[in-house]
Amino acid sequence: MRALALNLREMAFEWLIGIERMLPRSLLGRSILIIVTPIVLLQVVSAWVFYDSHWETVTRRLAQSVAGEIGAIVQMMPRYPTPEELAPIFAIAADDMGLDLVYKAGEILPNDPTIMRQNLVDRQLARALESRVERPFIIDSRSLETQIEIHVQLADGVLHVVVARRRLFSSTTYVFLLWMVGTSLALLAVATLFMRNQVKPIKRLAQAADDFGKGREVLDFRTTGATEVALAGQAFNQMRNRIRRQIVQRTEMLAGVSHDLRTPLTRMKLQLAMMGDGGDIGDLKKDVADMERMIGAYLAFARGEGMEQPTPTDIVELVEDVASDARRHGAEIQLILPAGEIVVPLRRDAVRRALDNVVGNAQRYAGHITVTVVLKPRHVEVMVDDDGPGIPPTAREEVFKPFFRLEQSRNQETGGTGLGLTIARDIIRGHGGDLELRDSPQGGLRAVVRLPL
Repeated sequence: MRALALNLREMAFEWLIGIERMLPRSLLGRSILIIVTPIVLLQVVSAWVFYDSHWETVTRRLAQSVAGEIGAIVQMMPRYPTPEELAPIFAIAADDMGLDLVYKAGEILPNDPTIMRQNLVDRQLARALESRVERPFIIDSRSLETQIEIHVQLADGVLHVVVARRRLFSSTTYVFLLWMVGTSLALLAVATLFMRNQVKPIKRLAQAADDFGKGREVLDFRTTGATEVALAGQAFNQMRNRIRRQIVQRTEMLAGVSHDLRTPLTRMKLQLAMMGDGGDIGDLKKDVADMERMIGAYLAFARGEGMEQPTPTDIVELVEDVASDARRHGAEIQLILPAGEIVVPLRRDAVRRALDNVVGNAQRYAGHITVTVVLKPRHVEVMVDDDGPGIPPTAREEVFKPFFRLEQSRNQETGGTGLGLTIARDIIRGHGGDLELRDSPQGGLRAVVRLPL
């Protein structure tokens, strides 16, 4: 029993997942579905009630009326046996009842008559004739387009009756269905228009949040739409303003810290310069230079590039500039670039600095570097491959931590400050992208810089 219950639960869960996959993914589509489903159910219920009650009742009464008139004529015919006596009765039936009557004496219906019961009208008329006429009959609803033929077997002949279809069919059916479908479509169009206007502010808010996350300039988001959407827009504006204030305050604070730290370093450099080159003066000068370089790297990491505004930048040209600068410093670089431009809104100086750090890291440990730019549907990738020793997979995330160095010495020339890759990833993620490390086909390390379009 427990296994059966588990199987039923799994089947129900898979069924719900299947239904969810068939549902629209967008908010507009799901909102329209929520509106359409009750309308469709209402139409189905209304049509069923109308068909089951009104249409069937009206059709049955019309069929009974025609069958009653035919039954009355059949009962009167034995009293007027000659054609001359029947002529006035047939004329009255044609003028007042809309029945075209012809009596053929001596004719006999087929022994196995086929009553055409293809639709509601035929079925209701057959029932009415069975109860009112109580004689063999045949209904032919196919031979004539606008009329129905009824053949009734009498004692000495067959009575042929031709009646207009409109006497057996209520045109209000089409009118009802037309109005029901027409008004539903009109209401659906109006509801779709209003729902689209309600979804637009949500899409604008999502786009603004995405642009802000990519480091792009976002103008003031106008809080329109429903109350909840307006509240979300106000919260987004307040969050953006708080983040901007924090960036400005941090930059101003670090500018003051930079001034305070560089001032004593400048005095130390001046005093060392006045002391000459004797003794350990050279080592002290080197230590001061290392301190100045380290402080510059630390402040650059903490300060970031938040004050620079994004501008349309050609990635291909930027990579060529980075490679050209690296070649001037002795790097051996091969470029694999696509034809044409790839223009993306970027903080150019910040991204160049990130690429400089990645290429410089490869240059420090490898002899040959290959830089490849690949355009993808939603982003552009800059892959930097080298033939160096690489980085173990277990340490590829560790190297992005501030001040982490695989080379454990304190020599800045061999191990760096431990901030190059950290700054690079921070800049790339500030643009909504990412920086990953993988195995290179050249045997070393591959750094993949991914930037959204």
